[in-house]
Amino acid sequence: MQTIEDLIAVAPVFDGLSKDYLALIADCARNERADAGKFLFHEGDLADRLFLIRSGTVRLEVYAPGRGSLAIETLEAPEVIGWSWLFPPYRWHLDARVLVEAGLVSFDAACLRGKSDADHELGYELMRRFAAVMVERLMATRLQLLDIYGNAGAAV
Repeated sequence: MQTIEDLIAVAPVFDGLSKDYLALIADCARNERADAGKFLFHEGDLADRLFLIRSGTVRLEVYAPGRGSLAIETLEAPEVIGWSWLFPPYRWHLDARVLVEAGLVSFDAACLRGKSDADHELGYELMRRFAAVMVERLMATRLQLLDIYGNAGAAV
């Protein structure tokens, strides 16, 4: 049977971390399941967790008045969901809806921040790695917005 350390070691965001750091991070984690249709979080909610998808599919969405929920990105294993837990005021900026029943590793954000504060090298590694995730998600959002609004100026 795989340990949580084994499960998180395969995620690109944690690839190459030392066994000691993986053990520290795993101390903040637990396994979860989420049914299709369930929201992991909503925009504005407290970002008190971080998720690693082990199986299933999760869609990041934003609500647009008059248009409803707009898909920003669809994620599958072994992607991570969430970077809002890193920055005050620790609030989600999007919604995360489970499309296909998901197996997840859920991390307690306060625990991760505490370990990062206690070990600045770990904090730097997590910040560096999640900065790359942020850039990737922002680029996906940009492309989605171009797709949604790209034709808005075509008639001008």
